[in-house]
Amino acid sequence: MVTLLQADEPEPFSIYNEDGQSPFLLTGDHADNLVPKALNALGLPPEELTRHIGIDVGVKPMGRILADLLDAAFLFQPYSRLVIDCNRPPHQADAVPAVSDGIRVPGNLNLSEAERAVRVREIFDVYHARFIDVLRRRDEVGQPTVLVALHSFTPRHGDFPEPRPWHVGVLWNRDFRLADPLIKHLRTEPDLIVGENQPYRVSDELDYAIPVHGEARGIVSVELEVRQDLLVDEAGCRVWANRLARVLRAALTDVDARLTHDMVT
Repeated sequence: MVTLLQADEPEPFSIYNEDGQSPFLLTGDHADNLVPKALNALGLPPEELTRHIGIDVGVKPMGRILADLLDAAFLFQPYSRLVIDCNRPPHQADAVPAVSDGIRVPGNLNLSEAERAVRVREIFDVYHARFIDVLRRRDEVGQPTVLVALHSFTPRHGDFPEPRPWHVGVLWNRDFRLADPLIKHLRTEPDLIVGENQPYRVSDELDYAIPVHGEARGIVSVELEVRQDLLVDEAGCRVWANRLARVLRAALTDVDARLTHDMVT
């Protein structure tokens, strides 16, 4: 059997503040940009892996700060989205992209079924098994879960010629219980352009975490996209973590009030 990860390489998941008591569970499917040694950096120069094609810039530091502020667990995936996109159904062709935003990825060209399957088996499947385990453990101890999937988007993308003016996007598919109050509270922040399902929307075909771990389980969930030029340094990540902590707390209060109202009427 073809194998990928060597014994001294990191597991395909990491949990920061695992014992956090908040109902919020933060996730980062594209939070880092490691490449297994066997894949020889996918044939790319190092700088490409630091761009949006290889990583959601700023999500890992912002997620850790936000986890501290909320006392929330932060589950993230340390391998590059170019190795296997853990927020994409693995049968989709672009789950292992041969070209990303116009950049050819040599290590993803002409993959055999076995080469693709080993990335799914050793990274995607293990990460999502851990995701399910985290949800199960919270259920067992009676800790409620509100799933917040953290992502960041590039201000310019060659596949989308239209300008991307939003500072933050609030994304959902079927469940807008948290998205709705989040948009309301974000729009009280001065000088902030808030995108509703922008720069994209969540779908069953192109997303995984929200449809599978959130909506299919009835868990209140939302995906947040912060523009990457706002997260290039520690100061920017801290500004956004503080902002998101503030609006997430306020939005959750609205969600709780709405659920209570629905239960008694």
